[in-house]
Amino acid sequence: MIKRLLFDNLKSHLQKKEISLIIGPRQSGKTTLMLLLKDYLLKNNKKTLFLNLDVETDRAYFTSQEKLIAKINLELGLEKSYVFIDEIQRKENAGLFLKGIYDLNLNYKFIVSGSGSLELKEKIHESLVGRKRIFKLTTVKFIEFVNYKTSYKYENKISDFFKIEQNKSLQYLDEYLHFGGYPRVVTAETISEKKAEMDEIYQSYIEKDISFLLNVKNTEKVSNLIRLLASQTGKLFNYSECSNTINLSIETLKKYIWYLEKTFIINRITPFYKNIRKEITKSPIFYFEDIGFRNYALNLFNASEISDIGFLFQNFIYNILKDVFEQSSISINFWRTLDKAEVDFIITVGKDYIPVEVKYKSFNSAPNISRSFRSFIIKYKPRRALVVNLNYNSLMKIDDTEVIFLPYYELWQINNYLY
Repeated sequence: MIKRLLFDNLKSHLQKKEISLIIGPRQSGKTTLMLLLKDYLLKNNKKTLFLNLDVETDRAYFTSQEKLIAKINLELGLEKSYVFIDEIQRKENAGLFLKGIYDLNLNYKFIVSGSGSLELKEKIHESLVGRKRIFKLTTVKFIEFVNYKTSYKYENKISDFFKIEQNKSLQYLDEYLHFGGYPRVVTAETISEKKAEMDEIYQSYIEKDISFLLNVKNTEKVSNLIRLLASQTGKLFNYSECSNTINLSIETLKKYIWYLEKTFIINRITPFYKNIRKEITKSPIFYFEDIGFRNYALNLFNASEISDIGFLFQNFIYNILKDVFEQSSISINFWRTLDKAEVDFIITVGKDYIPVEVKYKSFNSAPNISRSFRSFIIKYKPRRALVVNLNYNSLMKIDDTEVIFLPYYELWQINNYLY
């Protein structure tokens, strides 16, 4: 069993009246997490009911609010209890359905989950304003992955493990950058088993989320788009060029990309600019929620070496930054200029800008600062700048800017470097 960091947050929220709404990619472990919460409640002598809209017999209780309430009353009575609803995106108008039940002020706490869909991502948010708290479960985070791989021996001193066992840490990083973090892939023991699991995950996504939930019939076009996006990871995305390559109209292309974002496959990152005339166009960059999914799309899932490992590491760093700043107003952008100066990430904290350069390299001494990175520092004069790398931890000054060289495993404490 892979321990998920989100579990404790969900456990704490069980005492709140609000609906606990767990969202995230298909097969990221939402059902397993809910079952663990259910077991926790049962051990504490609490009454629970678990319903799954992927199960035909359970779906029958969701034809009306009255039927569902009758079922809950039958199983749990009227005393304080906990109702789990899995795969809520199967229910049409799920937000309004849950709102009606919540507003009856019954003595039940609802824990609800669903993978990405238009209903889940849009209408549920509107209907349940003030009635829910959202918990996003990603695929297995790298820290969760390393804890699992080391049998939780260093769970309470994982930072020390990374510092002392750097070779082992890099081996785990290499595995993670190849296979990603889908739980079934992580726990599969052989490469062939991992590939088989990822094949099922990929096909399930195409058939259920894209074809069924989003009513996209031409799934081959979507698969081609995923492959194209995978090949462009960390690079400027040209809509016109992509449209011509896969023979899709710009309008349809943008709609499909929107679908991929809403179903937790890709994340869009936009350019940072203060002077619109000098900064490059508004072309975005896309990163994948799960690196293994990206590699599978390019048939690199079991490749011994991946030529663009630097961009994968960049994707990995972006996912960490996004996770750390998820519940804050801090934004993440990239910087490109017309004269081709570039910085991987710009973190905006209030009125401060913190440039982040990502290097998939080990250093024994301070590396040279790239011309682009130095250019941003001189132009915007940030208080701090970060160079994220594999092992080197130090600092230097460029004018009044403190440049911090930070190993990737220190990035979870990045808030310590922002203020």
